[in-house]
Amino acid sequence: MSDARTLTGLLRRDRLLVAPGVYDGLSAAVASRAGVEAAYVSGAAVSAGEGLPDIGLTTVTEIARAISVVRRHLDVPVIADADTGFGDETNTFRTVRTYEDAGAAAVQLEDQVFPKRCGHLDDKALISADEFVLKIGAALAARRRGTLIVARTDAIAVEGFDAAIARAQRYAAAGADVIFVEAPQTPEEVAAIPSAIGVPVIFNVVPGGKSPEVSREQLQEFGYAGAILPGATVGAAFDAMTRAMSDIAAGSLGSGPVTSPRTLFEAVGLDAWAARRAPKEPARA
Repeated sequence: MSDARTLTGLLRRDRLLVAPGVYDGLSAAVASRAGVEAAYVSGAAVSAGEGLPDIGLTTVTEIARAISVVRRHLDVPVIADADTGFGDETNTFRTVRTYEDAGAAAVQLEDQVFPKRCGHLDDKALISADEFVLKIGAALAARRRGTLIVARTDAIAVEGFDAAIARAQRYAAAGADVIFVEAPQTPEEVAAIPSAIGVPVIFNVVPGGKSPEVSREQLQEFGYAGAILPGATVGAAFDAMTRAMSDIAAGSLGSGPVTSPRTLFEAVGLDAWAARRAPKEPARA
């Protein structure tokens, strides 16, 4: 079964699909060892990993490379963030083809202008719904392996909740397989979204962001098909690195539990690589 078909099944079952964010080989290896069912290659996380803010500075090739690296370790469906498609509908067509070749099972597009901003930052701006429908059409025409197209709208912050729902409904009617309404601002808005849309809907879990805190059980009760957690690994890595560097700057040579080299390398496949080496013949007397 293809990854896209597997992902479709996961999104259409009764249980909420949770896809943690990954952005490099190490985060993917950790996710694989944890037994995740799907993963989300976050543009924000890839940007942060490149030492850049999530304001449209990363390129299609940088994120496609991240997808390829992630797929070395993860044999589960990957949803990949494609921002605005990196241009107009022609660029969107190429982006979907590039992401497919890298191993994405789903490609997420959003209706912001380029350069975009993180959905939980201020000062966002949108293209028209007509323009975004053209991008959805280009994405649908580009796919060759049943790749799912996720359509995200950032309209709540710009045009209000009702306008966001109207856009989401139009994107679903245009053929998007999954809808993503970014940054609902109240529990009531979070609860109202799935029932207003005719296709599976996912929710973006961003601690400290613009949306209220909700539980896994609540999202399932509201009717969401899935939840993405973009900062699950990059945020944890940032916090741990900050503590470690603060300790070192304060005069320590490192404190707290530290992973041994063997444990770290085993997580990224040391034993499998070692098994590929030809056994050495014993030296002759």
